[in-house]
Amino acid sequence: MPTAVAVLTLCRMGMTASADQAVERRTTQWASGPILFSGGMLVITGIFQVFTGTMALAHDRLYAGTPEYLFAFDLTVWGWVLFVMAILSIAAGFGALRGLTWARIVGIGTAWLSMVVQFMFLPHYPVWSIIVIVVDVLIIWGLASYRRPAV
Repeated sequence: MPTAVAVLTLCRMGMTASADQAVERRTTQWASGPILFSGGMLVITGIFQVFTGTMALAHDRLYAGTPEYLFAFDLTVWGWVLFVMAILSIAAGFGALRGLTWARIVGIGTAWLSMVVQFMFLPHYPVWSIIVIVVDVLIIWGLASYRRPAV
């Protein structure tokens, strides 16, 4: 039959083990907070850019033409630019969801480049471009304001 001291020792060990398990449950490899929004939106906008880039590559006549606009580019080139940016956005988005520093840097650069590209894409689809620019600003804010939690 166990003694009172042995029971107390087992109880304390159990309490310590459960406290350790609680700490383990709280620490996770996934990021949280504003970077969760930014990483998710990078992935989502990257997927949209895949569709937009593919459409510009395959059928560049689907976009409304704008004669005499300051930024006159071939839509096939825009398709490739959007497609490459989409791959970078998706990779940076998944990395940002893990809280990786390189992904935050690539994500900020990709979102900034996306804002420039969408600005030049304004004559073709102005409302869509403005929405994407606003989302890119929010993505940059979320990635730049992330602080890794202290361990």
